[in-house]
Amino acid sequence: MTEGRNYRLVHGGGDDEKIPHVLVVGGGYLGMYTARRLEKQLGPGEARITIVDPNSYMTYQPFLPEIAAGSISPRHVVVPLRKVFERVRVLTGRVIHVDHENRSVDFEPVVGEPRAIGYDYIVMAAGAVSRTLPIPGLAEWGIGIKTVEEAVFLRNHVLDQLNIADSTDDPEIRRKALNFVFVGGGFAGAEAIAELEDLARDATSMYASIDVDDLNFYLVEAADKILPEVGPDVGERTLNQLKRRGIDMRLSTFLESAVDQRIKLSDGAEFDAGTLVWTAGVKPSPVVQAGDLPLGPKGHIDTSDYLTVNGVDNAFAGGDNAQVPDGKGGFYPPNAQNAVRQAPVLADNVIAALRGREMTRYAHGNLGAVAGLGLHKGAAQLFGRIKLTGRLAWYAHRAYHLYAVPTFNRKARVLADWIVGFVLRRDYAALPEMDEPRQAFEEAATPQVENGQLLRRVS
Repeated sequence: MTEGRNYRLVHGGGDDEKIPHVLVVGGGYLGMYTARRLEKQLGPGEARITIVDPNSYMTYQPFLPEIAAGSISPRHVVVPLRKVFERVRVLTGRVIHVDHENRSVDFEPVVGEPRAIGYDYIVMAAGAVSRTLPIPGLAEWGIGIKTVEEAVFLRNHVLDQLNIADSTDDPEIRRKALNFVFVGGGFAGAEAIAELEDLARDATSMYASIDVDDLNFYLVEAADKILPEVGPDVGERTLNQLKRRGIDMRLSTFLESAVDQRIKLSDGAEFDAGTLVWTAGVKPSPVVQAGDLPLGPKGHIDTSDYLTVNGVDNAFAGGDNAQVPDGKGGFYPPNAQNAVRQAPVLADNVIAALRGREMTRYAHGNLGAVAGLGLHKGAAQLFGRIKLTGRLAWYAHRAYHLYAVPTFNRKARVLADWIVGFVLRRDYAALPEMDEPRQAFEEAATPQVENGQLLRRVS
């Protein structure tokens, strides 16, 4: 922390500063639900609660592939944080440094100078970001799918590639536009390629010049299998299902280069592709490294089974930015299922620390895993015994996530989206101009004709 900065955040001034301050870093599922339970269980005089997140909303990430496919409206999977709370202070910005020894963080608001915020207890729920590799061209052309904005961009981009292919007479441009490469065969990659292949396949009905056989979807995975979360049997059945849909499955294969959108794979394949989606893993949020909290070997916060940070007092962590021991020599997977169940335990242990009571261990038996693979298609492994693919797995996927998505308001809106999608045909409108909303105004404000000719648009 910058020397000389040692301010404490005061809510209302006066005696408020004497009330213990709980700071929650991260407004995702874990952070939001932890703060909400703290607000409900603690009286106003017991603690002040602050939550910090770069966004003013919480995102239910398991629905991002369905947003990319257009099955759910983007607004319906985000929950405005300030709408959820009554007494929790919400700060929109980033924590850029944690100085736990002095119980302080450096906070950088969206607008304005960074400032220090003091706390008595800290909850690290900062989540994860995409884990990338130093592959030439990846940073310039890759698209992630960790945020609502990325999911919306990806939908617009894929549909726009169909528009490009249908509007050109150049076979090279057409071929490039209709090549779609997805790297990573875990949940995010398998769900994303399946949902978007389903979208593109259906959308070809609008284009006289594009047939389903013209689409080329590639899934590149370094391991020799996909969807390890659902077990080998369901993973193998899903692999065969995707192959039957015409998706080119490149297992035990690496992306070597994507310079100028020229894809080079470790198996020797080389071709141009207008779409490169990167879903090859995640890593803890950078704020985890920016501080003095103890870390594990893979860069996660070193956390006990009480969701306390090992080696320090008054620090708690869970979710994607923490390694939580599972009691079997390993760690719980960083998925939505664990975030849902860690939140109440974490909040109750913060309350126990405040009140001087005994804490509770976090223990959870895996309920299984569900994946949506396009309309009426899915994969699921439930309770370690029930193995499903196809329509029944798709129903299980939707039922579980409808239960887990936060707030009744969002549940109702998501369900309404699904009902409308069942009654009406899929919407294929693409709005790529949303990525540059001021472009039309800038063009209108700039002379577009020179020597009697319309200037060529360069994007």
